[in-house]
Formats: sequence, C-alpha cells, structure tokens
Amino acid sequence: MWIKISIVAVLIAIIVSLASGMLFLVKDKGQTTRTAKALTIRITLSVSLFALMMLGIATGHLKPHGIYPAGHPANQSSPEKQQHPDN
Repeated sequence: MWIKISIVAVLIAIIVSLASGMLFLVKDKGQTTRTAKALTIRITLSVSLFALMMLGIATGHLKPHGIYPAGHPANQSSPEKQQHPDN
C-alpha cells in the first residue's frame, strides 16, 4: 500500500512542478533560471515515478495488465495456436 501512496504523491508533485514552471515562465518572461529548475525537478520526479512503478511491479505490489478487457477478441487465442489433444 505504501508504494501506491508514494506513486500518487510523486504524481501530485509532478503536477505542482509543472504548474510552478508555467507560472515562472509567464511571470519571469525568460529572465531567470527558475523555469529550467522546475523542469529539472519535474524530470527527476518523473524518473523516480518510473523507478517506483518498476519497484512496485518487481515486489508484487503492482500488477501490470493488458490494455484489452478479459472478453476482448484480441485476448482469444487463434485456432492455429491451440494445441490438439492428439499431438
């Protein structure tokens, strides 16, 4: 459960960093380096989010799933791929 809370916290921090970067860009008109620092923080947070997700998958806290629902035709195996009982 802690990893899911951490992921949500990092997502919120990414959004805050994005908003602060936009504010700095509009307010400073490119005269300071605050926009670049906000971008650096957002990239660092995004990399840490990716690492948290990989850690969650590796430890079993997060379970990846496909993009198709269970009954979708893409999840059905084709007749050529099915093995026959007499083989």
